Amino acid sequence: MPRPIRVLIAKPGLDGHDRGAKVVALALRDAGFEVIYTGLHQTVEQIIEAADQEDAAAIGLSVLSGAHVPIARRLMEGLRAAGLEDKLVLFGGNIPARDVPALEAAGVHGIFPTGSRFEAIADFIRQRVEAAHHLAA
Repeated sequence: MPRPIRVLIAKPGLDGHDRGAKVVALALRDAGFEVIYTGLHQTVEQIIEAADQEDAAAIGLSVLSGAHVPIARRLMEGLRAAGLEDKLVLFGGNIPARDVPALEAAGVHGIFPTGSRFEAIADFIRQRVEAAHHLAA
């Protein structure tokens, strides 16, 4: 039986609202993923370290503060510097459509604004991680 896909869910910065992150974490767990939730007030460095230590295939950040673009840039730069650029990175939360191109330019793979369907998130992760495993094999 193959190992479940490991997904790290994190709340960066000073944003103290984690209900959405917890609901997504629960939905992914119920969909068969192994989910690690890091809790509130994580720095980008802590998120990168946790993703490395937990051998997460995917990293999902929930950002409601409006700081998603600079956080994405720092995260993607940090992942590259740590040799972890193979991690699938998703951002969710209050993300205006006008910011999607900047997130994509930073290297974010999936963007799921508030109200996104849990099935869409799970399917996206499964498809991308399985495709990456087929390429690596």
